Amino acid sequence: MDSPRPHSRRFSILPKWISAYEREWLRPDVVAGLTSSAVVIPKAMAYATIAGLPVEIGLYTAFVPPLIYAGLGMSRPLSVSTTTTLAILAATEFGQVAVSDPASLATTSATLTLLVGAILVLASLLRLGFVANFISEPVLVGFKAGIGLVIVFDQIPKILGIHFARGTFIDNLLSLFNGVPSTSPTTLLLGIVMIALLIGFELFAPRAPAPLIAVAIGIIGVSLLRLQDHGVELVGQIPQGLPSIVKPDLPLIKMLWPGALGIALMSFTETVAAGRAFTANGELQPEANRELLATGLANAAGAFVGCMPAGGGTTQTAVNRLAGARTQLSEIVMAGIALFTMLFLAPLIALMPQATLASVVIVYSIGLIRPSEFRAILNVRRTEFTWALAAFAGVVILGTLEGIVAAIAISLLALAYQNADPPVYELRRKPGTNVFRPRSPEHPEDEAFPGLLLLRLEGRVFFANAGLIGQKMNSLLDDAKPRVVAIDLSAVTDLEYTALKMLTAAEERQRKLGVSLWLVGLNPGVMQTVQRSALSHLRELDALQFNLELAVAKYQTSRSSAETTD
Repeated sequence: MDSPRPHSRRFSILPKWISAYEREWLRPDVVAGLTSSAVVIPKAMAYATIAGLPVEIGLYTAFVPPLIYAGLGMSRPLSVSTTTTLAILAATEFGQVAVSDPASLATTSATLTLLVGAILVLASLLRLGFVANFISEPVLVGFKAGIGLVIVFDQIPKILGIHFARGTFIDNLLSLFNGVPSTSPTTLLLGIVMIALLIGFELFAPRAPAPLIAVAIGIIGVSLLRLQDHGVELVGQIPQGLPSIVKPDLPLIKMLWPGALGIALMSFTETVAAGRAFTANGELQPEANRELLATGLANAAGAFVGCMPAGGGTTQTAVNRLAGARTQLSEIVMAGIALFTMLFLAPLIALMPQATLASVVIVYSIGLIRPSEFRAILNVRRTEFTWALAAFAGVVILGTLEGIVAAIAISLLALAYQNADPPVYELRRKPGTNVFRPRSPEHPEDEAFPGLLLLRLEGRVFFANAGLIGQKMNSLLDDAKPRVVAIDLSAVTDLEYTALKMLTAAEERQRKLGVSLWLVGLNPGVMQTVQRSALSHLRELDALQFNLELAVAKYQTSRSSAETTD
């Protein structure tokens, strides 16, 4: 199957997929749109309930944002609506606002979504697309696992058919335990059947529209067995027809903006991750700032018809791509099915059991908890595993929005830690080669050169790590007591002023002790910095060497000459 032709990177109001569309793409796009709608629409309605919103809000979010993104976004297969993460974040934010009636809830939701859109658009104009890279993968793994656990326990009461006032995660666990004796047996049985059905489809027929089938079975069960007479709670009447215009309440911005900032960050992070993960050969990778603009305008437009915050989802994008999506037309088809549902299927949706929606949420939220990813991180680096656990605990213990702050803080601290504690290697030469590698007990045969200490620094050397680097180098100097110290700087990208000043002082101190300092493998930028500093005299002393092999040869030659003279 041929891939769509890549389009130019030049910015334009509409992407070129529209003008470059080919007739043979139409059928796979329509099929993909129909297939993904069978998954996305039921899930969007279920995710609306996570946020404490009426199910029709999920329908609206599967209608307007995909249309806007299809016209502006770069990713061809990306499926845009709401996600589990965005839904739970929105729910947390709604909990901060006293909502007395459905109209106030709709206004609050519209204000939050508009604010999320505005933040994304502003970030695009400020070219802040790089910000998403500041959340490391281990931290994101922990954050999503925490979100998944919170969502699952948030939906269990609907499976049991019990109700209680929501609080912290610990409070909810205690209330859930106390409410178990009040479980509705019929509701519990229905929930177990739905969960088993969904898991069965995931295992044995992963391409089947499992959420749609579960919703249909739930509605049929209510119609034939009158489950509502046995304690099963239904979705209830929902508006039929086009969504009404909702006017955001601008004074709420002062209260909502911190949460909107976190939601915007997660929306953008998920969107870019999903778009990049499913880019096919021949397609351009989505540009971060263009995706910010597209998702921002999608949210802003959706706000005025009551949509909840939206973004690209990994699972639904995978479904869209596997179903054969070639361009953004599949998103337009999916939005058309959402519109058809609003206009004609609202009476049927009203018969859907709440336990069915809760089952959909639970099954697809459990996928956020991936022990295998934690194990993979632990197998590679224990430190990053600790960060993942910290992000997980931050969400569960502190709350979701606070968890975002904790996740970002952990990522930045991790970045600072990695930069503040760079390695300083003592090098040896592999026998018979020009390969220099760190001194290691595994290679006792590697060559050392009496009187010559070879060191290697890596990364950026700046004020935050210069002191620690100096301590490590002094320790090695004290042990080796060399006549010459050759520092390999070929892997150093930048030598900042504070670090350079400390290196200058160290060179002067060692020179008074009879120890020469050589700098090896400087890149052009670092070389210019050194030449403009007090270390410029090293060139006159022939102490700036091109590579380690030449430095060793020079040292051996000078040592031989000295021994001959003696």
